[in-house]
Amino acid sequence: MPRMEWKDSYSVGVPAVDHEHKELIDLVNRLGDALTGNGDAVAAFGDLLRGISAHFALEEKFMREHDYDQIAQHKADHERLLDELRDIMSDFESGTGPQADRLVAALDPWFTEHFKTHDARLHSRLGQHPH
Repeated sequence: MPRMEWKDSYSVGVPAVDHEHKELIDLVNRLGDALTGNGDAVAAFGDLLRGISAHFALEEKFMREHDYDQIAQHKADHERLLDELRDIMSDFESGTGPQADRLVAALDPWFTEHFKTHDARLHSRLGQHPH
């Protein structure tokens, strides 16, 4: 399976946030490895969903606390990714399709677009959220 790699275009210019995003990419790669037979895919799905959900919850809390004007759009994009991950997990559990390839095909463009639009705007306007 192709691995996701950190790209300079993912950077939002806030080192702590970029670090969190790199950790999410590591979780995606661990899941990809598990889906290709190198680990427990169910546990890796759980780790990825927990990591992404926790990161999103912190961002959304930060946006609410600062009355961020784009919270609805930003949160909708978060939900779109979570829905896609749930679909991939459901298909994996039912045994349909090559989920490792689908994982990277879905997440790489989502990360590229989300980080450079929603997250870059959020963090350029409000700075860093607490960790």
